Amino acid sequence: MEVLWSPEEHWVFLVLCFCSFLGSLMSASMGVGGGAFLIMMLAEFLSPLVLIPIHGIVQMASNASRCWLTRQYVDESLLVWFFAGALVASVIGAQGIRWLPEDLITWAVAAFILYSCWGPMPNVGLSESRIGRIMGGFVTTLATLFAGATGPLVSAWLRTDHQDRFYYTANFSSCMTMQHGLKILVFSLAGFNFAEWAGLILMMIVCGYFGTRVGLKLLGKMPEKVFKKYFRYLLTFLALKLIWSLSVNQ
Repeated sequence: MEVLWSPEEHWVFLVLCFCSFLGSLMSASMGVGGGAFLIMMLAEFLSPLVLIPIHGIVQMASNASRCWLTRQYVDESLLVWFFAGALVASVIGAQGIRWLPEDLITWAVAAFILYSCWGPMPNVGLSESRIGRIMGGFVTTLATLFAGATGPLVSAWLRTDHQDRFYYTANFSSCMTMQHGLKILVFSLAGFNFAEWAGLILMMIVCGYFGTRVGLKLLGKMPEKVFKKYFRYLLTFLALKLIWSLSVNQ
């Protein structure tokens, strides 16, 4: 699989580890956004078929740590039905991973990031019903296999007006952990060798854990509205830059 940077470029290794720290801090303190930030940074240096699985395993570890640290707020019933839908989506998505063109994955990543920044993301709150939980798991997992950072979709399915921040963070992180776990399984069966990237993955996971610890201490203390406004512009810039690179290289 193609790598867009050489092992001698240690500064890239450090940049990606720092981005993992920042991404986890964002997700823990703001509830969403870290995964989108991380996948856009990874897209600057990794090929599409490397990008999605590495992002998945790093984000799974990051979300798992948030899930563990907020485990007293987890709604087990919600997770069971979300997982049921996610499992069906993984079986279906596994059939498409093998033949999907690499460039199409990158286009999907950039397009979804732009949509999540500027498109309507309904606050549907379908976590209130069993069917809603199943459909949430199915739709968002199918999307994450091809676009990667689908945290905003999961957020739209889970968020309701009466939830407090810790309940939302715990259940969002739990759903994302399961979703990324299934994605890792799908890419493993498709032939991706995670061992080749063990050093980078391990350090990004460690940095992500510390980002989570810092982010949880900032939960509810940061100016969320201002942050999200400028963060949207940053993601838009990164997505347009990625689209420009794709267009030039074709």
